[in-house]
Amino acid sequence: MRRLLKFLHTVGAVGLMGGMAVVAVVLLVASPSIGPAAYGFLMDALAKVAAWVILPSMTVTVVAGLLSVAVTPGFHDAGWVWAKAATGILIFEGALHVVGPLQEEAKRGAGAIAAAIDPASVARLFTSERNTLWVLIAVSAANIALGVWRPRFPRIPF
Repeated sequence: MRRLLKFLHTVGAVGLMGGMAVVAVVLLVASPSIGPAAYGFLMDALAKVAAWVILPSMTVTVVAGLLSVAVTPGFHDAGWVWAKAATGILIFEGALHVVGPLQEEAKRGAGAIAAAIDPASVARLFTSERNTLWVLIAVSAANIALGVWRPRFPRIPF
C-alpha cells in the first residue's frame, strides 16, 4: 500500500509540474499581439491542459500524499511531512489561482474572435500567469526536495 501511494504521489507530482511547465512555456513564447482567433485557440488549449493534466495530477498528488501520512505512523510526527503539507497547500492554492483565470479566459477567448483584444491586457495576463507558474514550479521542486532528503527539523515542545 505504501509503495502504491508513493508511486501515485510521484506520478501526480510529475504530471503537475509538467503541466505547469507546459503552460508557463507556452505563455512565455506566445506573443501578446496575437489575433483574436489565435488568442481564443491558445486560451482554449491552455484551459484544456489545466483541466486534463494539472487538476487531475494535483488531485492524485494531494490525495496520495494525505493517505500516505494517514497509513504511515512514522510520518505523523515528522517535521518534513508537515513542511511538505504546508508547501502542498501553497501549490494547491496557487494552481487553483492559475486554472480559474485560464478557464475564464478560454470562455472569453471564444467571444474575442468577434471583438478586438487589447494586447496590453493580454501581456499582463501572460506575465502574471507565467510568473505565478514559475513560483509554483519552484515551490513544487522544494516540496520534492523535502520528500527526497527528509531533513530533520527540531521538535517544538507544546
